Amino acid sequence: MNSLLPQKSSASRRPLWLVTGAAGFIGARFTESCHAQGIEVVTVDELSFFDSRPEHRGLDFGTRVDRDEFFAWLERENPALDGVIHLGACSSTTETDEQYLRRVNVEYSQNLWNYCSIRKIPFLYASSAATYGDGAEGYADVEASLQKLVPLNLYGESKHTFDLWALNQELQGNHPPAWAGFKFFNVYGFGERHKGPQASVALHAFDQIGKSGKVRLFKSDRVGIADGEQKRDFIFVDDVIDVLHFARKGGIRRGIFNLGTGEARSFRDLAGAVFAALGKPESIEWIEMPESLRSRYQYFTQATMEKLRTQGYARPFTSLEEGVKRYVERLRSFEAG
Repeated sequence: MNSLLPQKSSASRRPLWLVTGAAGFIGARFTESCHAQGIEVVTVDELSFFDSRPEHRGLDFGTRVDRDEFFAWLERENPALDGVIHLGACSSTTETDEQYLRRVNVEYSQNLWNYCSIRKIPFLYASSAATYGDGAEGYADVEASLQKLVPLNLYGESKHTFDLWALNQELQGNHPPAWAGFKFFNVYGFGERHKGPQASVALHAFDQIGKSGKVRLFKSDRVGIADGEQKRDFIFVDDVIDVLHFARKGGIRRGIFNLGTGEARSFRDLAGAVFAALGKPESIEWIEMPESLRSRYQYFTQATMEKLRTQGYARPFTSLEEGVKRYVERLRSFEAG
């Protein structure tokens, strides 16, 4: 384990941020962007992940720390951090081990929150749109209404539990000097292949078209919703990274925010964008939704984005067609070596 931080004088010191889940999808892209912006990083994850995921090849992860040794490392090294971005979590929506999710997604996050609170370090973290459940209470990031949400799976429940805990800690005066949680909607982009079945439909469509010329999509089992017209708020990973840097630079002082585009698009739209990016004719095979998913399947998600906009974030979000085009270009470039 590389546990020695670079020693620099205060005059020459560059910003130093700690990134958990750094060998994951969004974590790796955030780490990549930090290097582009001259920010040094301490990266936390299972050490084997840093070198075993081909899409991360050539990425400088700075000082690497094993996630199971992380808190002991913090106490021993006492790094001069400028902030923490906590992206590490079990993100599987099909995970059924409640105790595991509590330990990894709730207690780990609570410990890191407390560390940042005591040491007065800004703290950003990943929540999830899975906290909204079936959308019966809408998709507004109004903190006073969060108690009403009923997630559809244990993953969403774990993220919701931490959101509520963080707000309660703030009321008790135990909070970092600046903090923000982001309810990520459906993020897609380069670096997610290691997620396997949990990767975006954009990646699955890319692979399926390459193998068979077709995309497989779930049929609809709801009256009034056509096959493939199930909708999600798909957001390109580059936009997510841009918002995180906006918060890192002080654009947000506190709160829980949606992070989507504010526009729901259908899975058929997404598949069509992949076909177009590959220059191939559209061909869709409709398949039955597994019985095990039907009671937990979201038919519509769409972030309300006014709250983030009121913080001063004004950049437009990448369209689905443009985001998919850029994603496909990078996938093809990576595969070409």
